[in-house]
Amino acid sequence: MKVVLFCGGLGMRLREFSENIPKPMVPIGHRPIVWNLMKFYSHYGHKDFVICLGHNAHVIKQYFLKYDECLTNDFVLEGGKPHLTKTDIHDWKITFADTGLKSNIGMRLKAVEKYLDDLGPDDMFMANYADGLSDVPLDEMLEFFKKSGKTACFLCVQPQQSFHYVRLNDDGTVHSIQDTTNTGLTVNGGFFIFKKRIYEYIQDGEELVHEPFERLIAENELVAYRYDGFWKCMDTFKDKQAFDELNATGDCPWQVWREKV
Repeated sequence: MKVVLFCGGLGMRLREFSENIPKPMVPIGHRPIVWNLMKFYSHYGHKDFVICLGHNAHVIKQYFLKYDECLTNDFVLEGGKPHLTKTDIHDWKITFADTGLKSNIGMRLKAVEKYLDDLGPDDMFMANYADGLSDVPLDEMLEFFKKSGKTACFLCVQPQQSFHYVRLNDDGTVHSIQDTTNTGLTVNGGFFIFKKRIYEYIQDGEELVHEPFERLIAENELVAYRYDGFWKCMDTFKDKQAFDELNATGDCPWQVWREKV
């Protein structure tokens, strides 16, 4: 199944880390977040990627054009040449598509429609914001979507921000105050599954989760897969540090491809 990755945004809240690296290319250990995401999908057999490029597209292109398998795979050095014991991306297909510097997500999805021409209206593809990681059981999420018969599905998770939800009375007095983890509120986790007919709901210039999703909701064609396991987004420099800490301890739940020891 094809996987569309939205990698063209500016990532303004991560400028404290770098102004020259697109958010999906921010590293966790030896590899960028988008690589971790692609490894996740490939673990479930989905290795045909369409990368929507925009801001600093050359960084992403050069990374894969000069990809070094030795960074994350065992190898034997013999005669001055490395012989890999296994590889990461030899069976991946990656389409690099320019989708504009200032395009929103809906515009980027529209721009790569031509790369999904081989799909029929009810054929499925996946998409992702490319800035968050999870250990969601993707095969179970896919089965949930298939059984729903709907047009679109997204991952629904608890918010990771540490703030409080406040309810007020009409006169401004506080009715209640709760930590976000205790409110039952959920947010869009950025993992999508669509039928090709999603394009019937998107008009030029529209943001994906605004007008198109409102049309889907009106026709009862949108479902959410709730998951309470690991999910984390690389949104700020603080998030980058949290990912680095997890990587340093080896506690990386999203790395479902790793052999259990």
